[in-house]
Amino acid sequence: MDPPGRDLLVSGRHNFADLAAAINKAFARSDMSHLHEFRLTDGRRVTIAEGADDLGETDPVVDLDERDQTLSSLGLHAGDSFTYAFDFGDDWEHRCTVLRTDVDPVKECGSAPSEITPIFGWGTIPDQYGRLSLDDDRDK
Repeated sequence: MDPPGRDLLVSGRHNFADLAAAINKAFARSDMSHLHEFRLTDGRRVTIAEGADDLGETDPVVDLDERDQTLSSLGLHAGDSFTYAFDFGDDWEHRCTVLRTDVDPVKECGSAPSEITPIFGWGTIPDQYGRLSLDDDRDK
C-alpha cells in the first residue's frame, strides 16, 4: 500500500515554518507540541531554532532557522527532494519534492492564496497517535 501524500502550492515568500504548519494541517495533526525538522540531502537541517537550542543539539553550520529560510533561499529547484520529520518520538517522516517552480496560482486554484494551499491529495491519513476510533481516545 502506498503512503498518503499531498501536493502543496508554496510561494517564494513562504518559509519552512509555514511549510511545516501546512504539512501538519494537510495531515490532520491536532497536537503541534512536538519538535520537527527538515533534512536536506546535503546534510543541512532546517529546524525550529529555539527547540533545538533547548536540546543543546544545534550546529550553526548544519542547522538553519526555519523562520529565515525559503525553498528558493536554500537553492532548491524542481526535482530536488528533502525530508520533513515530525515528532521525534513517533518519527513521522514525509518525503518532500519540489515538483515545479513555474506554477501560476490563479490557474491552479483560482486565486493567489496567502497561505500554503493543498491542491491534490491521495491515500488515507493515519491518526497522529494510531487511534482507530473515538473510543480509543476516551479509554486513556
